[in-house]
Amino acid sequence: MKCELGCYTNSLRQTVTRAGEWFLHSGIQESDGGVARYYRADRGSNLPVSTEITGYTLSALVYLHSIATDERRVFLNHAVAAANYLSRRAWNASTRTMPFELDPAAFTYFFDCGIIARGLLAGWRATGNEEYLAVALGLGEAMACDFAARNEYHPILSLPDKRPVERDELRWSQSSGCYQLKSAMAWWDLAEATGEQRFRALYDEVLESSLSSWSGFLPGHPERTKVMDRLHAVLYFLEGLLPRATEPRCAGALRAGIDSVSTYFRDLAPAFVRSDVLAQLLRIRLYADWAGAVPLDRTSARAEAERLAGFQCSDSDPRIDGGFCFGRRDGECIPHVSPVSTAFALQALALWEGHSTGEAQAHRHMLI
Repeated sequence: MKCELGCYTNSLRQTVTRAGEWFLHSGIQESDGGVARYYRADRGSNLPVSTEITGYTLSALVYLHSIATDERRVFLNHAVAAANYLSRRAWNASTRTMPFELDPAAFTYFFDCGIIARGLLAGWRATGNEEYLAVALGLGEAMACDFAARNEYHPILSLPDKRPVERDELRWSQSSGCYQLKSAMAWWDLAEATGEQRFRALYDEVLESSLSSWSGFLPGHPERTKVMDRLHAVLYFLEGLLPRATEPRCAGALRAGIDSVSTYFRDLAPAFVRSDVLAQLLRIRLYADWAGAVPLDRTSARAEAERLAGFQCSDSDPRIDGGFCFGRRDGECIPHVSPVSTAFALQALALWEGHSTGEAQAHRHMLI
């Protein structure tokens, strides 16, 4: 497994193509359509299938279908397999539950449900299959009902009783916070898809609480490496602002957030760097610029694109080749080939290439 820091020998289009081929040929997506959390190159095995990662991959496959010149139908076929897994195997219509994993189905996450709903909406827009819209609608309703707490949403519920799980304030994914706005964006998208404005009101409630709390999210942890993890979460918040990016408070938060994440990233990267954080930072620069909220810092964006391309793996093993490693610790590659890192990276690099060549930007709906 080889991924060279700063390696930029391939064109961006070749990089994106190889990443797409990794999704098709690596085995990260199983025959039933479910997608593993990541591949452990050091052990030669995938982790179990995750519904959240399947949702992300569904969005990535739809995006690849939208930009591909070759294998368009193959990408869509794989997207349909992922959508069918989520809508027919993972979703329990009687209990209105989307578990984190199916075996055992012990927990459900607010954040995951939003990501999966957005993935299913992407599948619905690409195929017209009303089943995907119906499940996304059910998920959106379950998010509003099952996870509701006083002025916020519980991050995790146990199953089958749907009781709140004890929180850990030092672990962002086990806490309620501004990062949940990325998933609340599913409500905005459902409002657009169905015309039901109650979903837009739900998004706006999370937006208000997120705007009032996000500035205290960083650094948020005494361990420096954990702060890098929290950059990932803050970038989810910034992505969640996009439906209202042109409004003054949201544009101000985007500007301040991009500056803050950039500063922390430069400080932390020599010891620990996550490729998904780098990809998210490049993406939000581009989307904020297209929205007219924050002018693009081209110098920083170019440097981030070049560095990000260096996280793509080269190997004779198709389970590795073309995927993106999760990150580096003290300069050494972490041997996890991640669907989320690969999805975020291929989209960031495709958008950057399109920006620099004058191609039309991706619609916000296509944000993975």
